[in-house]
Amino acid sequence: MDFVTIDFETAINSQESACSVGLVKFENGEITDTYYSLIRPPKLYIRQDFTEIHGLTVDDVKDAPRFNELWESGIKTFIGDFPLAAHFAQFDMGVLRAVLQWYELDVPAFPYFCTCNLSKRVWPELKSHALTSLAGYFGIKYNAHNALDDAMTCGKLVLNASQKYGSGSLKELLSRFRIKISILNSEHL
Repeated sequence: MDFVTIDFETAINSQESACSVGLVKFENGEITDTYYSLIRPPKLYIRQDFTEIHGLTVDDVKDAPRFNELWESGIKTFIGDFPLAAHFAQFDMGVLRAVLQWYELDVPAFPYFCTCNLSKRVWPELKSHALTSLAGYFGIKYNAHNALDDAMTCGKLVLNASQKYGSGSLKELLSRFRIKISILNSEHL
C-alpha cells in the first residue's frame, strides 16, 4: 500500500487558482510523511463563498509562495514515484495540470486514481460518497476542506477498503474493484 494522496483548495472557479495543497505519503499502509502549504494564487483574490468553504482569505495567502516556487523541491519531490490518489480526482488532477501549465512547467505523467470511485465500488450501499459523509460513516474526525486533512482522510479510505478485503497491495485492491489507474498529462482529463 504505497501511494500519495493529494488535495487542493482553490481561490476562484479557475483551476490554476490553487491556494493550498495537502499531500500525505503512505508506505506499506502507514503514514510516513505529510506536506502542506498555502499557495499564493496567480490573481490575489479569493471569492467570499470559497472562503466560507475552506476558511482561507487573501491575508492568509498574500505572503505564501507561488506554486512554481513549491513545485520542484517540494511537491514533485514529495510525490516521487508514488501513484497519486484524490477524492474526485478529476478536480485535483485538473488543478495540478492547470497550475503546471500556468507556470509553464512540464506536466509529469503521474499515475493516479479516484478514491470516490473506489468508495462507490467498495461501499455501494452508502447513500453518499462525499468525503465528509464517508468520514462520518467511518468515524474519522477531520477539518473538512483543509487540504491536508482532506488528503489524510482520502488515504484512510484506501486503507479501510484494503482492510475490508484483505488486499495486500494497492494494485490488488484497485484490480479487485476494476478501478482504472489514469495518467496525468497535458491534455484535458
